[in-house]
Amino acid sequence: MDLMTLVGLALGVFAVYYVFKVGGILNLIYNFPSLVLVLGGTIASTLLTYPYRILKRVPAAMMLALFPQRRWTAEKYINLLVHLAEVAKRSGIDSLQNELPNIKDHFLVDGLQMVLDGLPPEIVRENLIKEITFIRRRHQQIHSVFRSMGAYAPVFGLLGTLIGVVGVLKNLTNPEAIGTSMAVAVITTFYGIFGTNFIFLPIANKLNAYTEEELLIKEVAIEGILAIQAGEIPSIVSRRLQAFLAYKMRQKRR
Repeated sequence: MDLMTLVGLALGVFAVYYVFKVGGILNLIYNFPSLVLVLGGTIASTLLTYPYRILKRVPAAMMLALFPQRRWTAEKYINLLVHLAEVAKRSGIDSLQNELPNIKDHFLVDGLQMVLDGLPPEIVRENLIKEITFIRRRHQQIHSVFRSMGAYAPVFGLLGTLIGVVGVLKNLTNPEAIGTSMAVAVITTFYGIFGTNFIFLPIANKLNAYTEEELLIKEVAIEGILAIQAGEIPSIVSRRLQAFLAYKMRQKRR
């Protein structure tokens, strides 16, 4: 599991546990009907909102957020592009055909293959930018699923509160029943808020951060591919990509 995910989740659970413990209401933290209402209602609303072709990708996305794969760093990617520029400068751009089987990134392979096929630079750039657009759109569909769940969960928590209030009004002459109904009301709201702030929205934002990192590297790849196609020397390719990366990162901080 990602270290920051583990630390954040552990800290959040500890904070909630501590407050319940100090307040002497730790025994109320588990309420099965409340859990069914919030979790079941959130999932049901999500199923009503999105088609199956999007929802079937959700489990894999959740696993990626919790257990991220090893990813390319920008530095390693630039080093690879500089190496490819050295090969192209030394042995000709057609020699890159022998390098393609050793490259594990399909986006880079596709871009280099277009160059080897003789497509003009503007067509290469246009096709690769389109692919980035499609990747961003596909990823944002998954992000929106988790954001929707984060919006639905507190609403079902509020619904549980209303149900609890109805139970209180129904049992005004029975103090014991009033206490049970109020517990349902409060714990259901807690489940909704906890699910939103510790599960659904954090997953959506973490996936979005991974997407931005991935697309930034792909933008670097486009610049590197076009520099190789233009026949630039490796040192110029390296400086160009470093400058482009620095410029893009400054833009993202604004």
